[in-house]
Amino acid sequence: MQNSTETTFLTLLVEGMSCDHCRVAVTDEVSRVSGVDSVDVDLDAKLVRVGGADVDASAVIDAVDEAGYDAVAA
Repeated sequence: MQNSTETTFLTLLVEGMSCDHCRVAVTDEVSRVSGVDSVDVDLDAKLVRVGGADVDASAVIDAVDEAGYDAVAA
């Protein structure tokens, strides 16, 4: 029996990001969340797209908060 895991994506609106330091801070914190396989930060759109097989949205939002930003589901 083979386990298949499908990547799902979560997109968050994160206000206040404006520079590469912001991108790195958010990426580092979110990458530490269990189940997260990818993090893409779009500074212009203020969006963070998180991919993974089993991503906990509240844990990702908490990680963004830990990085110093407020996130809401987009």
